[in-house]
Amino acid sequence: MITEDPDALELALLREDLAYHQARVLLLVTAVAAEQGHKRKLDGLTKLAKLDFLLRYPALASVVLDPLDPHDQRLHLADEDIHDPTAVEAPMTRYKYGPWDDRYYAIIGALVGRGLLRYTRGVRSSVALVPTPAGKTLAAEMAASDQWADVADRSQAIAEASSGLTGNTLKDLIYQRLADLMDRPHRQVIR
Repeated sequence: MITEDPDALELALLREDLAYHQARVLLLVTAVAAEQGHKRKLDGLTKLAKLDFLLRYPALASVVLDPLDPHDQRLHLADEDIHDPTAVEAPMTRYKYGPWDDRYYAIIGALVGRGLLRYTRGVRSSVALVPTPAGKTLAAEMAASDQWADVADRSQAIAEASSGLTGNTLKDLIYQRLADLMDRPHRQVIR
């Protein structure tokens, strides 16, 4: 009987998990940077986290973003998404300033290290992200694939609907419009 090394299996699962999150973040940053209302960049980690929250919980996106129609086909919402909007594949945790994922630093570092994103100057000395030419190419290839087309569509819809909003404005909208969901202890999973 062949048994797998539990440490090797855990490492493989971790790599797969980080690859999934990197792909999603790359699609989101690329969609946001394509919108002139975002000044061609994703400005700040607060904005990244709040937009990623709306991407991961797509049934809540139209509640937070007024310009986004809940029936927008790009959201690819199934009946179960609408009836149970927090039953998502990759839940986030409630943190001091709203939804957060502790993997962001590793995800962004990996995307920058692989030459798919680059840092640029943001508003008020914040860090902003823009896709590199290689990142744009990979995002376009992913968007054309069956596996990532829905995430790319959602990213585009969310990027368009959030055009001109800051990370703090998004945070405030999430707290106002999803107050019951955000009224939980820090570090609790949002489900």
